[in-house]
Amino acid sequence: QVQLVDSGGGLVQAGGSLRLSCAASGFIGTYRMAWYRQAPGDQRELVATITTGSTTNYADSVLGRFVISRDNRKNTVYLQMNNLKPEDTAVYYCNAVRNNVNYWGKGTLVTVSS
Repeated sequence: QVQLVDSGGGLVQAGGSLRLSCAASGFIGTYRMAWYRQAPGDQRELVATITTGSTTNYADSVLGRFVISRDNRKNTVYLQMNNLKPEDTAVYYCNAVRNNVNYWGKGTLVTVSS
């Protein structure tokens, strides 16, 4: 079992950048890691994933603007978000999966003003 703590959210103007961090309580090297987001009134959606081998995938809406990375030595996953848009406003959640068991952070709020 692993516990996740998301951080790094805040208020930023459109076009700005933020870096989210997800600190895990244990070794994450055997987990697929991901970031999801949920805007008010919307369902939670997948933003980006990174496999144990560091293969990444992105939602079309963030491709070319967001970068997911992992540092297994620090048990931390990052989401670098550039050229932020108002439609990126949401609570962002870190996710870890191993053997079909999901673990979630409590979320960090990102607000992008126009």
